[in-house]
Amino acid sequence: MKRNYGAYLLVLPVILYYIIFAYKPMYGAIIAFKDFSPGRGILGSHWAGNYGFEHFISFFNSYFFGRTLKNTLVISLSSLLFSFPAPIILALLLNEVKNKFFKRAVQTISYMPHFISLVVVCSLIKLFTADTGIVTYFLSMFGYDSGAMLSHPDLFVPVYVLSGIWQHVGWDSIIYLAALSGIDQSLYEAAKIDGANRWKQMIYITLPGISITIVILFILAIGGIMNVGYEKIILLYNPGIYETSDVISSFVYRKGLLESNWSFSAAVGLFNSVINFFMVVVFNKLSKKISGISLW
Repeated sequence: MKRNYGAYLLVLPVILYYIIFAYKPMYGAIIAFKDFSPGRGILGSHWAGNYGFEHFISFFNSYFFGRTLKNTLVISLSSLLFSFPAPIILALLLNEVKNKFFKRAVQTISYMPHFISLVVVCSLIKLFTADTGIVTYFLSMFGYDSGAMLSHPDLFVPVYVLSGIWQHVGWDSIIYLAALSGIDQSLYEAAKIDGANRWKQMIYITLPGISITIVILFILAIGGIMNVGYEKIILLYNPGIYETSDVISSFVYRKGLLESNWSFSAAVGLFNSVINFFMVVVFNKLSKKISGISLW
């Protein structure tokens, strides 16, 4: 440690960040098993029921359990199916572009939505999908005439997923572009000599070259499959489309902050985190067994 003190000093802020903002708050998860009262404090509050699982049982037996779980999985799996491959495809396409000016212009344009405030993004989405919005007008050319898109429960998921791709595809492609730059260029020269066209070069050189990055990010994406952020949801949804838009995180927000039912919302959030942890462990083992690539 004395010899490499500089490296330890560099990593110290990161360690402190996780201790203060990730591990220390885990102590507060105890309120999921208690009837938390701010006056009594966490340790002074009474346990919920005989074994502390009253809030979990209440959630599992409620009408909202099935609805929020279903909506969370539908939105997450839809995002995984369409949003995860999008930055990979964009990175592969940009990798084939030889005109540096055009390539940089496309990268800059695709990065820009990532830096726009989520409140502004959601406001734009509402404007574009309103009954007089540009997206609604465009779809009307193909027979759509049902007014504002966000007033229809069956259209919420497509709007959410497609807007997410527009917002993050450019930024998420950066890591794949970095991985592409690390591929040995002599492999492409050898492939050209052997008569491989650009399509075969991509299949047999480019994709295998970034396969480790793809698998690692896929495992991480699976680990967050239950984490549909409430911010975008509550900025887009309304009571008329709760049946398809209300997810676990937005349910926790309403119960915990709006209704001040902290223990119940903590129990729901803890259930969500346990499922995510389980998914990471399972898919990490599957990946290690099938491809030999894993997080640990």
